[in-house]
Amino acid sequence: MDIINVRGIRLRANHGCLEEEAIIGGDYIVNVQLHGDFTKPAQTDNLVDAADYVTVYDIVKAEMKIRSKLIEHVAERIAISLKKALPNVAKLSVEVVKENPPVGGEVDEVSIVIEK
Repeated sequence: MDIINVRGIRLRANHGCLEEEAIIGGDYIVNVQLHGDFTKPAQTDNLVDAADYVTVYDIVKAEMKIRSKLIEHVAERIAISLKKALPNVAKLSVEVVKENPPVGGEVDEVSIVIEK
């Protein structure tokens, strides 16, 4: 099985349980890993046969705009949307990283990985 990684999608979004997070937002990184048989696009060199990175980015960006309290909810939505849009992908994982979470102490990031 082949793997395509789309890493470091950086976005600002308003996720979180605190009211301040809804107002000021926070910084997020989304990493996507796509598993499948990508032999055909490797042979044809044709974008229609491939898992288009632009589609991945557009879906991540659209889903990150929809406010959620939990990053688990955001990651699940992204994974479901990607699965629908990329039928040649057999398995995928989505990691949503929340930088500098408001936990009352020094924490660089928290993240969730959802696999479908």
